[in-house]
Amino acid sequence: MWFNQIVQGLLLGGYYALIACGLSFMYSVMGIINIAHGSFAVLAAYALYVLADRFGVSPFLGLLLVLPAMAVIGWALQRLILQRSARAGVLVPILSTFGLSIVIDNLLFEQFGADTRSLAPYIGSFSYDSWSLTDDIDVGYLSALVFAAAVLVLGSLHLFLSRTPLGRAIRATAEDPDTVGLVGINARRVNATATAIAMATVGLAGAALAMRATFDPYAGGPHLIFAFEAAVIGGAGSLWGTLLGGIVLGVAQNIGAQINPQGFFIAGHGVFLAVLFARLYLGDRGSLLLSTLRRRA
Repeated sequence: MWFNQIVQGLLLGGYYALIACGLSFMYSVMGIINIAHGSFAVLAAYALYVLADRFGVSPFLGLLLVLPAMAVIGWALQRLILQRSARAGVLVPILSTFGLSIVIDNLLFEQFGADTRSLAPYIGSFSYDSWSLTDDIDVGYLSALVFAAAVLVLGSLHLFLSRTPLGRAIRATAEDPDTVGLVGINARRVNATATAIAMATVGLAGAALAMRATFDPYAGGPHLIFAFEAAVIGGAGSLWGTLLGGIVLGVAQNIGAQINPQGFFIAGHGVFLAVLFARLYLGDRGSLLLSTLRRRA
């Protein structure tokens, strides 16, 4: 029973890592926390829902349209909002994305109402079919796919940042955006590209959200919290740390739910607060300990 909770928590952690990926990536490149992150994921979920419900497009095929659209939105977000608001200080971009999240949530509510929706009916039995590993342990097809997608996305981003000229330009811009211009790197264009990539991952996370659960116009807030907690547990800005943070959060929630019905959220928040306490009050020793645990994992 306990082993099953760990397995299911690991798979749930894949979803948390996927939804935290874009948040962590944007913070690592630009030092910006996108408060509208969850709202954009829900926006992508509704876009896939409209394609499936009104036009009969499979959600998997719909990603071919939604992901590029989310990338374009990310580019526009950086050039029109984040780039301009960053000139006024660190707090202004956060407030700008907070206001943007309110606008997105209310526009979705006005258009679709408060009813919950899901993409599960549009992917058939794939939403609930599973492999039976033992009499007590089942691994859902969809959960396994989401976990594999999280590993693939994080691994691809890691290789992209370390092996490609654009990836190295993004890393250089993250280190010193004021100096990279001396070597011919356009920091504004690089940041816009990085935001487009982050928003494409948000679109993928929105698809996972819509397929594995229900969503409504105001579902972005709770999922932003999960993404933030996973990113902080794993180390904000660390891609593989984000995967580890998602797994730790998912396992903690599932074990907490096994102990007490209210323990799902309490255990997850408790682990997050414990890690945050370690980072804030243990200083360099706490960061060194957490970094060592990540490397050994």
